[in-house]
Amino acid sequence: MDYGLLALLYIAALAASIHFVPRTAGARRWKYAFYGSMALILAAIVAVAYAVLAPLLFPAVVLTQAALGIKDYITAFAVLAAVSAAAMYIISPYIINAVFGPRPDPGLQQLVDAVAAKLGGRVKARAVVVEGPPNAFAYGNFLTGKYVAVTTGLLNTASRDELEAVIGHELGHHINKDMPIMTALGILPSIAFFTGVAAIHLGLADRERPSILAIAYGVVMIVVSFIVQLLVLSFSRLREYYADMHGARAAGKDAMMRALAKIHKYYAQNPEALATSPKISGFKALFIYALVNAAANPLIDITPEEVRQLMRLQTSWLDEILSSHPPIPKRLKVLSALAAP
Repeated sequence: MDYGLLALLYIAALAASIHFVPRTAGARRWKYAFYGSMALILAAIVAVAYAVLAPLLFPAVVLTQAALGIKDYITAFAVLAAVSAAAMYIISPYIINAVFGPRPDPGLQQLVDAVAAKLGGRVKARAVVVEGPPNAFAYGNFLTGKYVAVTTGLLNTASRDELEAVIGHELGHHINKDMPIMTALGILPSIAFFTGVAAIHLGLADRERPSILAIAYGVVMIVVSFIVQLLVLSFSRLREYYADMHGARAAGKDAMMRALAKIHKYYAQNPEALATSPKISGFKALFIYALVNAAANPLIDITPEEVRQLMRLQTSWLDEILSSHPPIPKRLKVLSALAAP
């Protein structure tokens, strides 16, 4: 493969979610730009996985070939990735239940059912409440069923239409099959990262005679995991815009915008509240808001002028490229420019 062409594809894929999609929002053929950008990022992920990740993962791939009797190297790589992704997809809801301790809530269940009906009844989800500052997330699989989790903080701060918008966003993740899709994509940098960590530990096992080759290989794999992860984050950001449109469809564009602005304002006021937020390492893409800053005022309110001011804020491309979610100002601009799907 031409690595110069691969580099251009990589840069174009990153630019798609940061610049192209937000700036074309509201244009006549925006959907083509949106879906085309998703296809571009997926093509970049596949290309990088094939040309860079697969060759470098030869220890794990060779073991897969030996264990399963697979002769073709790329087929063994694909099987390794698929099996790892399937395992994570199956166990992740159980991990989330253990970490967050969700509890059923009949009133919230009625609201989730009502919003699901507004979205065409395409998905049924169990409503659960978890402790924490304002946030919400979707999770589940074919074994556990689908869940929409809402924090106690969000229940205390959001109005009914804002809560419907947030629930619509999370149901949008289920409708769009984001859990299996993001698990499948996210497993690639995870395999590279843990392979790198294992190689470094192996290289340092003999303190008197460390293996420089194993350590160097481990460092390279960790760098490659970061490179692939940036593409996965780019794809995740586009899925967030997609889910926002479902929230707008469920409760109206203004309610979705207010909900996002209110949550952002909450997390911008008092950083010490971050210590009370749910521990979300490894599951950031599941949440409606990526916890970057935190705040704590249960009586928070948001005005239309504050929403407009927030939309005018400048955002950092460096912060965005490292996040699973677009900056709130960009999400508000895209919602403002678009009609709900």
